[in-house]
This record gives sequence, C-alpha cells and structure tokens, in this order.
Amino acid sequence: MVALLVALVMKTFLVQVFVIPSGSMEQTIQIGDRVLVDKFTPWFGNEPERGDVVVFKDPGGWLEAEHKSETDGPVLRGAKQVLTFVGLLPSDSEQDLIKRVIGVGGDTVECCDDQGRISVNGTAVDEPYLAAGNPPSRQPFKVKVPQERLWVMGDHRDVSADSRFHMGNPGQGTIPLSGVVGRAFVIAWPLDRFHQLDVPGSLSSLARARTSPGTGPNPVAVGPVPKEPPLVMGVLGILPFVVRRLGRSSE
Repeated sequence: MVALLVALVMKTFLVQVFVIPSGSMEQTIQIGDRVLVDKFTPWFGNEPERGDVVVFKDPGGWLEAEHKSETDGPVLRGAKQVLTFVGLLPSDSEQDLIKRVIGVGGDTVECCDDQGRISVNGTAVDEPYLAAGNPPSRQPFKVKVPQERLWVMGDHRDVSADSRFHMGNPGQGTIPLSGVVGRAFVIAWPLDRFHQLDVPGSLSSLARARTSPGTGPNPVAVGPVPKEPPLVMGVLGILPFVVRRLGRSSE
C-alpha cells in the first residue's frame, strides 16, 4: 500500500515514464524508448520554451479513439484499474502526445524560406534534430501563435501529425499551455540510448516576439491527417533528475 501511495505521488507531482509508440520524433526519440517527463517544475510557473520536447493532452482530434476491450474478467479488470490509477498501466482515456516546441505565444512561425527552412519571427532556424531525409516541411504554412499556446512539430516531419495538420481547429493547430503534461528531459531506456534531451541553441537563443494581434494565413494542406497512437505512461522516481531540472529552471 505504501509503495502504491508513493507511486501515485510520483506520478501526480514529480516524474512519469512514457513509452514512445510511434516514429514521429525520430531520430531523437525512437519507437519503444522510455522517456522521463518532468511534471515538477511546471508547478513553479515555468512554461515550455522553444526547443523543449513536451508531452501534452490531445487537444481534440489528434488521436484515433482506442477500442476498449471488455474480454477481461472482473479480477483482472480490478487489478488493471489499480495499476492504471497509480500510473503503472496506461488508461483507456489517456490521450497524450509528444512533440517539440517550435513557437511560443506571440511568435510567428513560417515555412519555408528560399533555402527550405522554418523561420521564427523572421529568423531562419537550423534544425539538426530532423530525421534523415526529412525537409522542415513539405507544405507551406504561416501562423501567429496565440498567447498561452504553443506551436509543436515532430522531428520526423514526414510522419508527424503535428500542428501543421490541425490549423483548421480552434487555435490554428496550436496547443494550450494548460494541456501540457510536462517536459521530456531524459531517454531512460534502453540503456544504450540513455541520455539527456538537450534544447537546441538555434531555438533557445531566439528572442521573444513582441505581442501584437493578428494571425497568418492557413497552410496548404497535403493529404489526409495521419493518426497517432497515444503514449503509454508509467512512474519512475528519479529525484536527482528532477532536482537538476529545477536547478535549470531557476538559472
């Protein structure tokens, strides 16, 4: 019982483990990787920044609804409900995705310039994290990110159903800050891929945009919007990583 209580506290306030189900963040994060997500520092008012990899709730229509199986017996269903409650099994209602923050509130994000690059507030961005062979985007777009929202994209642009594909939704494809679960900061498994997820300087060094009204035109959509599977979550109490993240946020 104590272990379950500790696991519940860790899941709710500190760190969660998410299992990556798709290739939308390759090659940075691969299918089957376990990433640690910091849920602690947002409690201190720290907001995601450009370049951060974030886990967020489906803002609506980004994920395909999962089929709920009713074949389990009552005992097995009860055990699964307990493990789901503390975060050791995914919930049927969990609808989480993982992407990289490209634009924050007030930014104008546009693609593409004459060299095929994305620009943020008129400054072209170098994106060394993109999957091999992927251009920054195969469709043009321009958007003014509303305040309290984020423009997010996957590192594997050719397979990522990210903000570009949802510009017809409220928020023009951006996601609300309130839907962000936390920042992914470490690939914890497999061990041969264990490393910290650093923020690229090409994004973190950009200055904040001046706040002004208005939005850019809608993008040219290409093909149907692909569906992505939700992340599987769990719990892992690794306090040193949390302390390190908190230290970064106070710098």
